[in-house]
Amino acid sequence: MTKAVILAGGKGIRLKSLTKKVPKPMIKIGRLPILEHQINLLKKYGTKEIIILTYHLSEVIENYFKNGNKWGVKITYLKERKPLGTTGGLKEKEIENKLKKDFIISYGDVMIDMDIARLLAFHKEKNSACTLVLHPNDHPDDSDLVEINESQRIIAFHPKPHLNNKYFRNLVNAGLYVMSPKVLKYIKKGVKADFGKNIFPKIVKKEKLYGYLTVEYLKDVGTPARLTEVRKDYQSGKIARLNRKNKRRAIFLDRDGTINEATDDIYKIEDFKLLPKAAKAIKKINDSEFLAIVITNQPVVAKGLCSIEELTEIHKKMETLLGKERAKLDATYYCPHHPNKGFTGENLDYKIKCDCRKPKIGLIKKAEKDFNINLKDSYFIGDSFRDILCGKNAGLTTIWVRTKDECQKSEVKPDYFFENLSKAVNFIINQNKKLN
Repeated sequence: MTKAVILAGGKGIRLKSLTKKVPKPMIKIGRLPILEHQINLLKKYGTKEIIILTYHLSEVIENYFKNGNKWGVKITYLKERKPLGTTGGLKEKEIENKLKKDFIISYGDVMIDMDIARLLAFHKEKNSACTLVLHPNDHPDDSDLVEINESQRIIAFHPKPHLNNKYFRNLVNAGLYVMSPKVLKYIKKGVKADFGKNIFPKIVKKEKLYGYLTVEYLKDVGTPARLTEVRKDYQSGKIARLNRKNKRRAIFLDRDGTINEATDDIYKIEDFKLLPKAAKAIKKINDSEFLAIVITNQPVVAKGLCSIEELTEIHKKMETLLGKERAKLDATYYCPHHPNKGFTGENLDYKIKCDCRKPKIGLIKKAEKDFNINLKDSYFIGDSFRDILCGKNAGLTTIWVRTKDECQKSEVKPDYFFENLSKAVNFIINQNKKLN
């Protein structure tokens, strides 16, 4: 049984009058405080022993939850004598002595609804010293970003502000961790510190840290605008709907010619340029409950024009440019293979027949598994017959954009045709408004 530590000592200064008499984690979402939502979620996934670290108005929290019996859990408290950042009082003897096995840490001002059992299984599978829940957001420009490799191991942290000539994946620390007790040795007792800014960057090369990627609901209420948004999402049922146990709908997007300008093979980062209105279209997907997922053939790797690392940099540029316009991608899946040999300088390791090159549906099936997607109610938008055939093979509704003449000549016919991504997305969103 996994224990949990909830960090609930923040003053909530940006919420002004709301936190004068009520600590930030006790602000209500619906009829319940955020802390109560967290405790109910933890109990649902088997956690029955919870430690709450407090500071500001700690008596409000303790008087409300007492020993936790009412919620079917055991709750103990530690009130910090002075603010100690997100590392809190974990090094206090009475707390550290209780943390002999891997445990969960959550920030008390984050509204969460996610499949914690899957998170714990990932942490165990990776034999991780600490697993950070990561997700994309719509403001990576002013966020601390986390970099992972192909196996999802964290390799770097990139604090804001970011350099203008650097590109990063849009992955943000969501404020929920699964942590081994071995991490505690890097925290100094009585010293104010922050996990994201001080501890994790210091140990990323010493310990195995992993990023668990999810598009489930984790959002802090640190500002009045975010609090309003979270309350709205709760009232609409969106928070519960985004739990991974529920099927999600997706809009699958081709890359070249759909999101960015299509020239010949793009293998130089300077050649990648977004199409006009592409970011606004993807932002519109983000504002709906559809996932925005890229499915792209990138034979430039097999042809020897660029490496996987160079292709990754191009995709970082794509995420950075979209982020500057407050748009995000939930995932990007690519096929680096090419079946035909005979190119000068080709990479023979990738000259294979695979199940991931469109029009085959290997990448879509992987996304379906990763995100629990309902393919029947999802869409594929692309600019070639391969995209449309791939979408049809997967049982998706298909939309062909931009290359009207090619569309008319092809034997593969889409369900719909629009001039560009923006018009295609508008059609999908408006059509689903009518259905709802």
